[in-house]
Amino acid sequence: MQLGRRWNVGAEAPGQLPEAIIVAVREVEAELADESVDTAGWGWTLTFLEGKPMVALDDGTSIHLDDAGHAQVTNPDDAPEED
Repeated sequence: MQLGRRWNVGAEAPGQLPEAIIVAVREVEAELADESVDTAGWGWTLTFLEGKPMVALDDGTSIHLDDAGHAQVTNPDDAPEED
């Protein structure tokens, strides 16, 4: 059984994460900083789904690995609009 954990935006990501996810986390954090988003008090939550790591930011952004091992970032703004 793998336990998840939480860490603050800007802090070092857990070492057990694959490098692709760590890079994606840094890219998301850099984009937020470039947009001057106040992330004070925000954090990432690491969970495991079927043994695979997934991280979610407090704003709804999530990152998981695809079948090829590449990080896939889902932004809450990317959700399809309902008719």
